[in-house]
Amino acid sequence: MELKRSLQIQIKKRVKAQYVNGKFLDLMEKVVACPKTLQNAYDCVRINSNVDVTSNDHLISFEPMAEELRNGNFDINANTFSISSSRKEVLILPNLKLKVLQEAIRIVLECVFRPHFSKISHGCRSGRGHSTALKYIKKEIKNPDWWFTVNLSKKMDELMMAKLITVMEDKIEDPNLFAVIRTIFDAGALNLEFGDFPKGHGLPQEGVLSPILMNIYLNLFDQEFFRLSMKYEAINEYSNAGQAGSKSKLRSWFRRQLKGNDSEYPGDEKGDIRVYCCRCMDEIFLAISGSKDVALRFRSEILDFLQNSLHLNVHHQEEMVSCRATHGIRFLGCLVRRSEQESPAVKAVHKMKEKVELFALQKQEAWNAWTVWLGKKWLAHGLKKVKESEIKHLAEQSPSLNQISSFRKAGMETDHWYKALLKNWMQNINARAAESEETILSKHVVEPSLPQELRDSFYEFQRCVEEYVSSETASTIALLPNYDPSAKVTFVTEIIAPVNSIGKRLRRYRLLTNKGYPCPSPFLIVQDDTQIIDWFFGVARRWFRWYTNCSNFSELVLICDQVRQSCIRTLAAKHRIHESIIEKKFESELSKIYSTPDIEQEQKESSDTNGLDNDEALMYGISYSGLCLLSLARMVSQSRPCNCFVMGCLSPAPSVYTLHVMERQKFPGWKTGFSSSIHPSLNRRRFGLCEKHLKDLYLGHISLQSVDFGAWNVKNY
Repeated sequence: MELKRSLQIQIKKRVKAQYVNGKFLDLMEKVVACPKTLQNAYDCVRINSNVDVTSNDHLISFEPMAEELRNGNFDINANTFSISSSRKEVLILPNLKLKVLQEAIRIVLECVFRPHFSKISHGCRSGRGHSTALKYIKKEIKNPDWWFTVNLSKKMDELMMAKLITVMEDKIEDPNLFAVIRTIFDAGALNLEFGDFPKGHGLPQEGVLSPILMNIYLNLFDQEFFRLSMKYEAINEYSNAGQAGSKSKLRSWFRRQLKGNDSEYPGDEKGDIRVYCCRCMDEIFLAISGSKDVALRFRSEILDFLQNSLHLNVHHQEEMVSCRATHGIRFLGCLVRRSEQESPAVKAVHKMKEKVELFALQKQEAWNAWTVWLGKKWLAHGLKKVKESEIKHLAEQSPSLNQISSFRKAGMETDHWYKALLKNWMQNINARAAESEETILSKHVVEPSLPQELRDSFYEFQRCVEEYVSSETASTIALLPNYDPSAKVTFVTEIIAPVNSIGKRLRRYRLLTNKGYPCPSPFLIVQDDTQIIDWFFGVARRWFRWYTNCSNFSELVLICDQVRQSCIRTLAAKHRIHESIIEKKFESELSKIYSTPDIEQEQKESSDTNGLDNDEALMYGISYSGLCLLSLARMVSQSRPCNCFVMGCLSPAPSVYTLHVMERQKFPGWKTGFSSSIHPSLNRRRFGLCEKHLKDLYLGHISLQSVDFGAWNVKNY
């Protein structure tokens, strides 16, 4: 990443040399169409692909390419390839030359517009990424009353492209550069769609130009938000306060914008309006401190600007909700929720309450399991007696089942007769109202037959637990020192990882059964042992990197244990040996699936390098790339050779893999560790990977953006 930063600095020096009289001139001819710039951009592409840039194996001749760009002879359409799906959806992707051109333009535009981006803008920016957006919401938004998110939906069209170029013309004077961008857009290789943009998940349809163009276009929204912020906070025309303090409010508003910290100005009057915004690419989070009428008016102005000025479609499904709502609001694939802040002493009391509740729950589960076991024994005993009644020397006169079996209809099988008896019995007890078959056996068969003293003692224990939880906890809290029940309740913002959605994805990827038990993965079973372990480790690695600061991180540790067990069963099914033997054989490799030393070491190394490894401007499409599912298609032979499809890599590929598109999630989607949005046309697309880049793809060191899907025609696979 240090090398990539230095390469970008070289290009940005050439860009700044073209700054004359407040505008950047002739960037296409003087900067982009320069062999050194193209080579620097090519090296940046290779760094994203984790390819050694010290090698001189250049797949592009930079001098002829620069000459074509200067003369306007560079054919955009000839450097793209299209992939179609069975649904007649077409995806147009750039080849290596067009990818290098897009990377060069991206760096140029970033140098021009990055100083003008606002502080509320996050995503694919240095120091303002996905994690900083959540930290801003958690720490900087003070006591909001209402919040809502804006769901955009619009694919870039001619009207929006014309407006985007008009915005760029304020800073850049270069018709040739705009002509190339428009040509890329006309060729369909821009793939810029608001509302369906995966926001840095590293998928091929994103394109390297999409994030910077989206930030440039939505910077108009950021400017409009600051205008509305002055209107609602400084001018304060919707407040009940008089106009006498308007000057001081305006002065404090300007100070807040300069300092960027609202907590330094605690002297504002009670009831003052505050508006907050956090935008991460095309996902917008807004919060308001004030009355509901003011919040609705503010929301209406935001939506009107997006629809009428920016020509974006806005979904109205997400209504404005109170910050006191327990369910929270979805943003950036997580759940944002306000909860009551408790002191350490109160937390200790609640922890004791939870332990008592857990102990009672364990006893209830043991009671249910025992009664269900007895009920199943009762069913088996009844069937045994009915069958014994058919054998005369085994039949007894006393058991009622032997006597009932004599009324069986002629020709009816024993099992059918027994089922008919059970059916009549279940109708009499109204079994349809029961939750499950186990409940019927427990409540209607076993418990009525148990001694009365045993039943009374168990339910008395459960009743005592409920009384303790409800009354004893409140009385204990009241005895705490410095406890003031009339004190104002303070709330804090929590970031919650989507544990339930992660469990659904594990079942969708067939790592868990429908009942939640780990199972072997049929897609990975024929791959090498190290590749199988790397795939499972890649899932846990992403969770540890994304959700370390979430409030429910401990729940993810339990899910990691299920992933580890699924990995063990996949290896056991492959080698056809017992799971305990597999666990001992791969003990050191499996231990890292639910441990954090590797992640902590990476974070330490990134902090030692000034955070370059977590810089989204450098790591776009890699840091938050989701894990994709690959299955082995075939082994490479001498008669059918294959090289690695990763851009810039010339290594031979020992195997060809098939990409499986498990879902195409619509915005906004939960962040689950798996790729949330892959174009359907890439489903079952085959491509070769060397062992190094397969490991990098599994562990998240590279993304699908580094794969050149047009290297072969699909018929040659």
